Amino acid sequence: MAMGVNIRTYFQGTWHEGDIPIMRAADHGSWLGTSVFDGARYFEGVSPDLLAHCERVNRSAEALMITPTHTAEEMVEIAREGLKAYPKTAAVYIRPMYWALDGGDLGIVPLEGATGFAMCLEEVPMAPKSAATTLTTTQFCRPVLESSVVNAKAGCLYPNNARMLAEVRSKGFGNALVADAMGNVAETATANVFMVRDGEIFTPIPNGTFLAGITRARHMKNLTADGMKVHEAVLSFQDFREADEVFLSGNMMKVTPVKEFDGTHYQQGPVTKRMREMYWDWALSEDA
Repeated sequence: MAMGVNIRTYFQGTWHEGDIPIMRAADHGSWLGTSVFDGARYFEGVSPDLLAHCERVNRSAEALMITPTHTAEEMVEIAREGLKAYPKTAAVYIRPMYWALDGGDLGIVPLEGATGFAMCLEEVPMAPKSAATTLTTTQFCRPVLESSVVNAKAGCLYPNNARMLAEVRSKGFGNALVADAMGNVAETATANVFMVRDGEIFTPIPNGTFLAGITRARHMKNLTADGMKVHEAVLSFQDFREADEVFLSGNMMKVTPVKEFDGTHYQQGPVTKRMREMYWDWALSEDA
């Protein structure tokens, strides 16, 4: 099922209208889950950090032993060509993806050089400024590199995120604040997370259990340039209960304020508002 509308798909060297079939039943990616993707955004006529997202999908492919077939620069050009069909007023999700076609060594290990590639464009609205979410804890945690390919944006990781979301939404919350295997806060089920306390910003330190996102890094750079103190730190659930502000950081919606964590309520404070303003100022500048 498609997430958005007005879909265009790049496959086998050309753009197609619609959500076309791209995988076969015997593709390694179909039956053994060897697929990776990345997501960038186009809005108000710009596609900030598009190159960085394309670079990361190649790193993700290599982490799953899938051979990349396009340079990041080539993918940027493919995306820009596809986006010409959309008006500047459109908000589009840009999703390059790879999957393994064949397997060697008993069929398990992806065969080098046997790679499928596609790029999907879908119109998906940006969240309104007033949009906010709520958080609670989940029984599920982030995996570790020894057991899962957490150094990749891999499709096979998402069933774990899905059960987190299903659990917390059954309790009436919007998202899960997720711990790593040691019980420290890692991220949410869908995005990186920040908290503000006494005017300073904190975010979980990358420890190999979650992807430290491209948009997360952009926010940290913008905040630091604005003179704010930003800390990557080991954070507990109690730290978030004692925070003044909490917000999510992800490519899909960029900045999402949190209004509650398990009964602790927050205002959409000045840092969250400033963070959103700085991101849009940067995204619409010539440097994006």
